[in-house]
Amino acid sequence: MADDFDKGDHVTWNSHGSTAEGTVERKITSDTEASGRTVRASKDDPQYEVRSDKSGRTAVHKPGALDEA
Repeated sequence: MADDFDKGDHVTWNSHGSTAEGTVERKITSDTEASGRTVRASKDDPQYEVRSDKSGRTAVHKPGALDEA
């Protein structure tokens, strides 16, 4: 499990009981709106917006929820 990802990195995460795969779209380091919700993030506690390979939708995850693919 990595703690830092870059835009374009291919990652996996658990989604509804199965493993999803996708690409990091951006690292979020401040409070913002992303993927239809308010994201609370900071430089010390970043989150990542990822785009699913299967659905094409975006989601936001903390680094601990993502693994390198």
